[in-house]
Amino acid sequence: MSVIDFQIVQSADRQAMLLIAGWYFSGWHIPVETTMERLQAVTSDSKQFQVLMLLDGRPISTGGIYDHVGLLDKEPGFKIYKKWLALVYTIPEERGRGYGAAICSYIQKHSGILEFEKIHLFTDTAESLYRRLGWKETERLTVNDRNIVVMEKTLSE
Repeated sequence: MSVIDFQIVQSADRQAMLLIAGWYFSGWHIPVETTMERLQAVTSDSKQFQVLMLLDGRPISTGGIYDHVGLLDKEPGFKIYKKWLALVYTIPEERGRGYGAAICSYIQKHSGILEFEKIHLFTDTAESLYRRLGWKETERLTVNDRNIVVMEKTLSE
């Protein structure tokens, strides 16, 4: 039977950050340097975090809670929301097995431990996943020809 473990990435864990940066580059073409800078800031802040999910000790998925996401640069009105679930990524060979839902559930629980009242996200690809996890739609919009849904999750429920 497989063992799933979750690790909060620490600011000194450069190897984990490089792994995540490589995933984000391959998945979304985010420059490695950009991810490294972002992860250094996030892991140095007690109110933001990045999680690495391990399957039998092998890293397979990641995601985090951020105070700033790219949507805020294009739609500044969303800056009223402070905590964003973002950059959830599962390696291609492990997709479709529920690991995305598992890491999102862990991130939600950890956010509750940190006493965040609500967290938000935006997606144009995984709305059904987040609905299954209890997220509620707050708004729909089009950004750069992408149909985006903004969702929120109240953690005190």
